[in-house]
Amino acid sequence: MSYSQHTRAVVRLGLPLVGGHIAHFAIGLTDTVMLGWYSVEALAAVVLGSTFFFVTFIFGSGFAIAVMPLVAEAHAAKDEVTLRRVTRMGMWLSVIFAATILPLFWYSGALLSLLGQTEETAELAQRYLRIVGPGMVPALLVMVLKSYLAALEHTRVVFWVTVAAAVVNAFANYALIFGNWGFPELGVGGAAIASLMVQIVSLAGCVAYAKLALPEHTLFGRLWRPDWDAFGQVFRLGAPIGVTNLSEVSLFAASSVMMGWLGTIPLAAHGIALQLASLAFMVQLGLSSAATVRAGNAMGRRDAQHLSRGAIVAIALSLLAGAISVVVLLVFPEQLLSMFINPEESERDAILAVGVSLLFVAALFQVMDGAQVMALGLLRGVKDTSAPMIIAAISYWLIGVPCGYAFGFILGWEGVGVWLGLVVGLTVAAILLMWRFWGPKIASLRRAFAA
Repeated sequence: MSYSQHTRAVVRLGLPLVGGHIAHFAIGLTDTVMLGWYSVEALAAVVLGSTFFFVTFIFGSGFAIAVMPLVAEAHAAKDEVTLRRVTRMGMWLSVIFAATILPLFWYSGALLSLLGQTEETAELAQRYLRIVGPGMVPALLVMVLKSYLAALEHTRVVFWVTVAAAVVNAFANYALIFGNWGFPELGVGGAAIASLMVQIVSLAGCVAYAKLALPEHTLFGRLWRPDWDAFGQVFRLGAPIGVTNLSEVSLFAASSVMMGWLGTIPLAAHGIALQLASLAFMVQLGLSSAATVRAGNAMGRRDAQHLSRGAIVAIALSLLAGAISVVVLLVFPEQLLSMFINPEESERDAILAVGVSLLFVAALFQVMDGAQVMALGLLRGVKDTSAPMIIAAISYWLIGVPCGYAFGFILGWEGVGVWLGLVVGLTVAAILLMWRFWGPKIASLRRAFAA
């Protein structure tokens, strides 16, 4: 395939995935906006609670993400049996993980207090997590089915299911947070109930589509029967992905904890700025998923040129998206932040002041954040997950978190310093992961395909 053909293929596959990630992001964005209009205390609590949920979710999603390259490779090799087996065992592993971590949500208040959060914020966050926690089961199953569908290039349905979920979330939030349309005013609890409803609606949509559009795979037939070979295959590939995801997302979670040490206003500003930075990241995440599918397809075809050309195109599109994000964050910081804060909020000016400085720092890591997630997507596509796990742990925890603490508290740069730690960690990860893909991995695959 030519570079132009690769570009069309990545865009055709990637745009619905980008749209799906943005629609999923809109769910969290809706929570943040509505809770920001409800009260700063509620916003700060859900920033912590949703971060706690997301950290555990992203850890468990490693098994779901592992399904994507395995299904893409099996599909390219026309191996429908393997395709079905790995997807089923991805669901098994996801349910096992979700059941294991449910107690953490029930006792989350004590854990958050130990991490230095105020008693009021920790209690509100625990109220949120006790309601939303059971949603981990459908959330991870949805992730498995989305990976399965994306690998088969059924990406439009991924987009539309997520859009439907975002609409449900918006209406449920409006009704239950504020007590509109005759519903009780539940505040943080209302946001949690809305999130739980979203997970259930998303799972119903994905299951219905898989049964109706792909009946030949009989995906849910004999689902209760174990397949230990496929189970081991998904576990070996997915566990390192989960740890890698945990390393990255916990870098941001650690930044939330450290911002909480600085007070409610810095934490609220951090939550808003992180939402905006995450919106830009959704584009990169969609392109990375497309890169994983294309790389898995190249593996199934044993075509090294297909792999390298597709990678170059995906990285070029990532750089373009990163450059656009930098411009938007630098030119419109106050306008973006203002969407999240009630005009009558007494602390509005203070939150804006902190938020603007954080967005300037966020602009610094846009390109590198895109580069590291793109490299991860390509490496997952070629089933290389152990080395990236080690690189991520070193970059984020041994470099990023200590730098954030040193800049923020030892040097006294406060919130800006904490975020500069993010810049350092992401930059180191991007450089090392890109080297891993273009150096040892490409070379070894060329030798393997030529043999």
